[in-house]
Amino acid sequence: MRRVVLTTGANSGIGLATVIELARLGFDSVGSVRTQARAREVSRAAAAAGVKVRTVRLDVTDAGACAEVIDRLRPFGLVNSAGYSAAGAVEDVDDDEARLVLETMVLAPMRLARLALPHMRERGDGRIVNMSSVYGLITTPLTGWYQASKHAIEALSDALRVEVARDGVKVVLIEPGGFRTGIWREATATLERRAGSRYGPAYRRAESAIRTADWMMADPGGVARAVGRAMTATSPSPRQLVGYDAQALARVWNRLLPTEIKDRLARISLGL
Repeated sequence: MRRVVLTTGANSGIGLATVIELARLGFDSVGSVRTQARAREVSRAAAAAGVKVRTVRLDVTDAGACAEVIDRLRPFGLVNSAGYSAAGAVEDVDDDEARLVLETMVLAPMRLARLALPHMRERGDGRIVNMSSVYGLITTPLTGWYQASKHAIEALSDALRVEVARDGVKVVLIEPGGFRTGIWREATATLERRAGSRYGPAYRRAESAIRTADWMMADPGGVARAVGRAMTATSPSPRQLVGYDAQALARVWNRLLPTEIKDRLARISLGL
């Protein structure tokens, strides 16, 4: 019997590339989507890639639905890839939006992990892969809530990894840089909706930077292959930076530049 791996946020981008890659590796790959239309899109993409992927309808912010799906699938592996674009200055993001960010990218992944752990522990084997970001290691203006969620998932994953190690469960953080996914379009659209903000000029600079950088972004397949390695390696690396930009930012921006210099560079580039 093939081992079941559930990937959340499978409708596009990294999630879609991941469910296809895991199917290629021989897993019973299951992707969560929020609508039937998205499920059909995933099935078509999988068929075009020559693999079979199952889908489940799931809103990861629905605790009851999460419990039902995990109990039904009893997965060997869990890939928490569902995301939410939370572009905007801290001052411009209200409580409701902030809660949705944290619910989607912090509480939901940990809820799913908590639900899956008894099944993994029973087998003495399992993998939990949490999709972080280089933004889990650095912080820049105008995406503070998104970055807060990634910093949080890093801390929680570090704690969980040690807590469940003796049960044979491996916990891995994937930390991508800039890859061509829909989250950038969502971020641009969100910034455009905040056009009346006092941060409007900074948003326009950020939008321009996103559009300029698009051609340099890599295909999300690179991230999917990193997930595949995390699922198949005997002793997977607990942290995997994916992309040259992620490696450069983590090593140069974080380790070499003083905070005052980073702040000044950010303010100059965004006109803050």
